[in-house]
Amino acid sequence: MSESLYTHIHEKFRHIAHLPDKERIEFIHSPRWVGYNTANQVIDVMQGLMNHVKQHRMPNLLLIGDSNNGKTTIINRFYDKFGENHTVDETLVIPIVKIQAPPTASEKDLYISIIEAFKLPYRPTDAANKLRYQVVNAFRHTNVKILIIDEVHSMLTGTARQQRAIMNVIKFLCNELLMPIVLCGTKDAVRILHTDPQHASRFDVAELSLWSNDKEFKRLVGSFEKILPLKKPSKLIETEKVNLIYSISTGNLGDVKRLINDCAINAIESGEEEITVESIRGKSCLKPTKGLRRIIG
Repeated sequence: MSESLYTHIHEKFRHIAHLPDKERIEFIHSPRWVGYNTANQVIDVMQGLMNHVKQHRMPNLLLIGDSNNGKTTIINRFYDKFGENHTVDETLVIPIVKIQAPPTASEKDLYISIIEAFKLPYRPTDAANKLRYQVVNAFRHTNVKILIIDEVHSMLTGTARQQRAIMNVIKFLCNELLMPIVLCGTKDAVRILHTDPQHASRFDVAELSLWSNDKEFKRLVGSFEKILPLKKPSKLIETEKVNLIYSISTGNLGDVKRLINDCAINAIESGEEEITVESIRGKSCLKPTKGLRRIIG
């Protein structure tokens, strides 16, 4: 088949439609960026923080949203675009340090996570102040412009005292290094800012809300179809299909992606090569029920 028949696929990916089924399914499973207005706005905000002139009391950001609604995808996209290490006058520059928050509000564990991001040796038995010294020096010697801490809601598992202590560490790093910090987590993460009024005043909040069934959602669904290597157009932006996708996904971005991808894989395996209304209805089990998806039983 000529690629001219695959105009329903973005030109960058049309050649994928010629590949064997196994490779097309692997392509669907592989991570791929689908941009949309809110995500691009958040990336622009983070780029602004990254390039902010150093000053006392640097601006910071807390990015929140429901689980599986695109937060980590956005920060990974930002890291991929702007986080490439390079050298200037034979000095290593690491523009972005991105870590996952430790599972508890532990000062030492936070330092260790940062040190591991730098791929530096350390002794877990070292005192917190020694690890802190190592962290600060690593930031200074590599000219880091921004620190991103994902899954920050994990630190809510500590006591109120531990939460205040970990936020004081974050405030210290920001003040000492004159470096903006981005925290990322579920809506519960807002609570950690309220351990001290000073913390709340230091962070702007950006929320990724669930999608509404509107023109933007229709555009999003159309964008997903553009990267599916199916041999026939599925016309997912048709009203019935959009409404079904929204009803099953409840407007959660991760669930939208999983639903469409699963339907696309079924279309390849069945030989239909398009996503039909019936195939979308057949995935209604993916709709969360009391927080869980029942796929069997």
